[in-house]
Amino acid sequence: VCGICCAVLSGVGAEEQLASYSHHHVHFQTHRLKRLNKEIEMELGQISSRNLGHDDRVIGDHGKEARFPFLNENTVSFLNFLPVWEKANLTFSRGIGEKRILHLAQARQFGSRIAKIEKNNEKPSDKCGRLQVISLENLSIEN
Repeated sequence: VCGICCAVLSGVGAEEQLASYSHHHVHFQTHRLKRLNKEIEMELGQISSRNLGHDDRVIGDHGKEARFPFLNENTVSFLNFLPVWEKANLTFSRGIGEKRILHLAQARQFGSRIAKIEKNNEKPSDKCGRLQVISLENLSIEN
């Protein structure tokens, strides 16, 4: 949740673009990259009709606005520019090679020691205590 509890970040689009579904492994094993590229392209083209409407309604029913960073035009363009093998390594067993680019970015972030800058005893897996839900009802001008 970001902002003042009005928006929810959704990961919709990450699995499709980064070859994270089990059938992506099947396509890669049987037809290699040619079929996998076609499958990813087809899934990306179907996201708006399959996922977005439903997810937006569910999130909206909870009084929130959905944000889809993996469907941002610049993100989609960048990921489409990259060859599949830079986004995922499907030669590894299931659960290891998917979303390769995200795992590398995460490792780089944690390798930068960003968590140590703010608090020495934080671990990357810890929930940040500084992020909390703020109820607008509890806010007043005096606070």
